[in-house]
Amino acid sequence: MTDPERRTRKDAARNRQAVLEAADALFARSESPEDLTMADIATAAGVGKGTLFRAFGDRAGLLRALYEVRLEPVREAAESGPPPLGPAAPPQERVPALLDAILCFKLDNRRLALALEESGSGGPYQAEHYARWHALLRSVLERIPGLTDADFTAHALLAATRADLVERLADQKGVPRERLRAQLAAYAAKVVAVPPAAFRQD
Repeated sequence: MTDPERRTRKDAARNRQAVLEAADALFARSESPEDLTMADIATAAGVGKGTLFRAFGDRAGLLRALYEVRLEPVREAAESGPPPLGPAAPPQERVPALLDAILCFKLDNRRLALALEESGSGGPYQAEHYARWHALLRSVLERIPGLTDADFTAHALLAATRADLVERLADQKGVPRERLRAQLAAYAAKVVAVPPAAFRQD
């Protein structure tokens, strides 16, 4: 690689980081994140709007990149961390722990999660992070004796952590954070502890 090419790549990486940091700060303090534009973010990052479009494609692409950056520590803990979240935990303990981690992430990143779900990027079910969470939950559920439809069950459990539902319960209904966590934990515990007969298909 020549020096100009190396400098170009370093500049691109530096600009990308500046954009992600600026977008993160703007979404954190904005009352209406859906109103934030690419121009707003470019100005805050000190780069041209064209730089944003080259790096992220569009607003939805920028939202996805920022979401992935924030999600990375949670994903690492789920994939290689200690119990109850990590892979060494028994499935009946790990399923509620995984859902709690997702719920807490959504509570802490409500505005970004909502903006991403409402961005017209194919809906939450098309997102790469949703596919990863679903695959992980399904693989854990498949280890529970008698549970015969892990695929559907993973979808049903993840539905309880949708950003729009979290927003409605936490903000509009005023349900306290710890109560939400307790309710989801109780629901997940019932699902993974239901007698096998309840899951048999006709």
